[in-house]
Amino acid sequence: MQNIVGNVYDKYNSHNPITRLLMRGFLNSISELYNFIEPASVLEVGCGEGKLANYLLQHSAKRPQYFEASDLSLDVISAESDPLIKFRESSIYELPYSENSFDLVVCSEVLEHLDNPQSGLAEIARVAKKGVLLSAPWEPAWRVLNLIRGKYIKEFGNTPGHIQHFSRQGLINLAQAHLKIAKKRTPLPWTILLGVP
Repeated sequence: MQNIVGNVYDKYNSHNPITRLLMRGFLNSISELYNFIEPASVLEVGCGEGKLANYLLQHSAKRPQYFEASDLSLDVISAESDPLIKFRESSIYELPYSENSFDLVVCSEVLEHLDNPQSGLAEIARVAKKGVLLSAPWEPAWRVLNLIRGKYIKEFGNTPGHIQHFSRQGLINLAQAHLKIAKKRTPLPWTILLGVP
């Protein structure tokens, strides 16, 4: 199992106008689905630096009572993290929570890094009560856009650490093994799903 922590490229703070436009579409879509649930308790699995957790809290229609964020390592957590967020080291394959512990579990840009995304998703679904919010890069568009911007040429546009490559239907098929898909958003170049356990 690879230990991928954080982003290779800081897309949240990019000055590139195209990256900023793409990220606006991503963040608008993911916060819309987040706010659809109006969770009182949230777990983000694979939180990296904690930037998405902070964004979701800043754009919550209704602020949750409890927000936990986990990753294999917490070495890269942003110093500007919202004080509500409780960070915890844990593996997606063995989440230290009982069933139905959180209204919403967020897993953004994690599944493509996993040797066994099916097991990771099963564990996420186990601890979710009302919903699971998933996102993954849409392949092959992700690689094509990397090539257009001149990145990862030798890897044919594959971002370091990506060992799974999901088409839109591929991510839906994976999710449907454990979730009923309630909503889908497709901002270029991502697929974002809101599933019900």
